[in-house]
Amino acid sequence: MNENKTLWNNVLAQIELGISKANFSMWFKDTFIIKQEDGTVYLGVPNVFVKDWLMNKYHKDILKNLRSFGEHIRNVEYVVSKDENKTNAKETTNHSNELPLNNFYINKEDNLNPKYTFETFVIGPFNELAHAASQAILKRTAIYNPLFIFGSTGHGKTHLIQAVGNYFKATDPNKKIYYLTSEKFANDYINSLNSGNINTFKDKYKKYDLLIIDDIQFLSSKTKTQEEFFSLFNSFHDNGKQLIFSSDKHPNFIPDIEERIKSRFNAGMIVEIQKPDFESRIQIFRKKASMMNLNISNDIVEFLAGAVEGNIRELEGILNLILCQTELKNKELNINEIKELIKNTSKPKKNISVKDVIRVVSEFYGIEENTIFEKGRKKEVIKPRQVIMYILREDFDISFPSIGDKVGNRDHSTVIHSYEKVKNDLKTDPELVQELGQIRSMLK
Repeated sequence: MNENKTLWNNVLAQIELGISKANFSMWFKDTFIIKQEDGTVYLGVPNVFVKDWLMNKYHKDILKNLRSFGEHIRNVEYVVSKDENKTNAKETTNHSNELPLNNFYINKEDNLNPKYTFETFVIGPFNELAHAASQAILKRTAIYNPLFIFGSTGHGKTHLIQAVGNYFKATDPNKKIYYLTSEKFANDYINSLNSGNINTFKDKYKKYDLLIIDDIQFLSSKTKTQEEFFSLFNSFHDNGKQLIFSSDKHPNFIPDIEERIKSRFNAGMIVEIQKPDFESRIQIFRKKASMMNLNISNDIVEFLAGAVEGNIRELEGILNLILCQTELKNKELNINEIKELIKNTSKPKKNISVKDVIRVVSEFYGIEENTIFEKGRKKEVIKPRQVIMYILREDFDISFPSIGDKVGNRDHSTVIHSYEKVKNDLKTDPELVQELGQIRSMLK
């Protein structure tokens, strides 16, 4: 038995002691160490779903146990690979044939997620204009400058704008590209002011040829940051460098944004991505299921497309839930089993009050309602409070400041953080998807 296999078997033995047999079998089956290099262990996993789950749920435990057997180990990288022997053969016989590890991870130099490409983007009536506008930029940079894409949460804005960046990254290695959220931009600016490095901040952003800023609505009310953003905008525009932005609403309806900035937005191309129609949802289910190596019949796909009218992230959450149950039961689910899984996924009616949401979520998690409003950070209260904020924003479209006022007079930035936390967790946590479905069922 080679060194890597011995190490991993020892780690698995320790992990197995701390989790259920079902979880151990589901998440750690067919995992293996590909190689060790410069203090990093490259761990082979059977699919993207397992990779995301291990990264989000078990990474600390994996690293802790690895380090207990090797203090030189500093990090773990997860690589989708189903063939341990084939992988090891490649590694030992031809160094140039090693797995293309960079294809699996977000590059910290540009923040682009490699999974967001045009090849994986489903085009339909709901987004074809936005797709066409992005394609025009590929043929002629800055033909629309800026390109501004807006639409509700989960309609594919981030996928599309990052697909532009990934296209240029693949076809023009000399082009400097950078993707970030407006919150990250604001934090960078504030940190540079506090540290006296404002010129370094300016130089950092001006060096890029393509700047992609997501969720631009979060610049609202940030007066100083808007001033710096306006200056950077003009520099890019005057030099023919491409700018791409996204928002949850048309720029004219973003509150507390300077009129001169709105004017710059309107000088470019503004396009909306709407909610996916029935036929598009069918295509999305098929495409996502194929990427997950999940086999589901046409009648089930059509049922899901009709039953789940939510955003694309919700569709992905349903597929993650189906995949999780398929792995646990070691068989494909039938239509009745899937109906049972998703019966609670629809959103509640709009006539529910904020008090109703707080009461139902508190009951669901077994806590007192009044603890939601307290300023403390008790562990058992943090998650319910974040879920409440997410539901109030996602299902009832209440503004962040209003949510803060109604949930213990909290700052809107706290609400934004809570909303984003739950939104991101839903991508990788089928248990949370199920909990949210049950809560929404209770709210009906």
